Amino acid sequence: MKRRDFIVKGSLASSAAFYAPTVLGYGTPSANETINVGVIGTGDRGGGLIPFINQIPNMRVVACSDIIPFRLSSGLSKVEGKAKGYEDYQKLLEDKNVDAVLVSTPFSTHSQIVTDALKAGKHVYGEKTMAKGYDGIKLLVDAAENSSTIFQAGHQYHSSRLYTHIVDEIKKGKIGKITAFECQWNRNNNWRRPVPDPKWERMINWRMYREFSGGLLAELCSHQLDFANWVLGAMPEKVMGVGGIDYWKDGRETFDNIHLIYSYPKGVRASFTCLTSNAMGDYKVKVMGDKGAYILDYVKAWYYPEGSFEKEVGEVDGVSGATLNWDQGRGIPVNFDHEDPSKQALIDFKDNILNNTLPISNAKTGAMAALCVQMGLDAMYGNTIVETDTKMVKEIVG
Repeated sequence: MKRRDFIVKGSLASSAAFYAPTVLGYGTPSANETINVGVIGTGDRGGGLIPFINQIPNMRVVACSDIIPFRLSSGLSKVEGKAKGYEDYQKLLEDKNVDAVLVSTPFSTHSQIVTDALKAGKHVYGEKTMAKGYDGIKLLVDAAENSSTIFQAGHQYHSSRLYTHIVDEIKKGKIGKITAFECQWNRNNNWRRPVPDPKWERMINWRMYREFSGGLLAELCSHQLDFANWVLGAMPEKVMGVGGIDYWKDGRETFDNIHLIYSYPKGVRASFTCLTSNAMGDYKVKVMGDKGAYILDYVKAWYYPEGSFEKEVGEVDGVSGATLNWDQGRGIPVNFDHEDPSKQALIDFKDNILNNTLPISNAKTGAMAALCVQMGLDAMYGNTIVETDTKMVKEIVG
């Protein structure tokens, strides 16, 4: 029986259901079974995830693939030579010893490589943004729905127990009616990787070229778009945005700064800013409601209630709030023990395979974020307001 018979279905009005784990109906392997992983793309991200896999019980890297020789060597070195190396990812997919693959290749290749891996019978963890272009997104969703294996989209904050806790609190009404999101991801560097030989420029710095990349929106802001979709259980209705190559005049094609506003149902607006010329504030997600707000960074969160909270507590203890656990400008720290989000996402991937459960970050939630990215790119590149094509979205995500 095909996996599509078990995947949650429904209209966009019920898209919140996409964010709930679902038990699938095919056979369950032993909980003690070791998952043999092949890593396709051993650059900064793929290579950076290998040490996490090494730390997870019942998970091990047995194969690596990369078309750049020194990237492949670097990936293999992180498993101390205990994995096979393949220049051609198709050869890795033919390896019967590989149960699952992690796809961390340039954005433009995600759809084809993931589709090939699913057709080869491999479980797949596909890095964000899930796929490039409307056709690529649909191709991957169709492949996942018609596969008997697990596909997990690589939006690791979905797996963060801190982020999950915050989403639960928001949905319980902790900050009241949501009115806005303010998101940023600022850096002060040129975002380039060193190139030992000019012939590798476009392969290593693919993020700089529109043919391969969605730029800052796809590589960074996509995580925050995914979070907004998750909290609201909805897709935006339209987006406007601007960007430019205004600081790094180095031949890049993707923008070095972007500023977008997405309009969601019920009047909720979400802004996204990403700079490469100033790092003030770094990464931040702010969710604002009529009773308070949550502020999140990579691994921490704060609750900021509306009203005179500091004043009230100061009056109670008589020393102007001296004992209050309050961070100026942020609010009350949320104390919550949790694992690194990237490591937790890989643990969840393993558990989804062993327990045959549909990942909370799956092909359809990944598609929603990818569609938001493509809409934003269309808005910036076309200097226009892009409205959601609801017919196309329904065809892709149900």
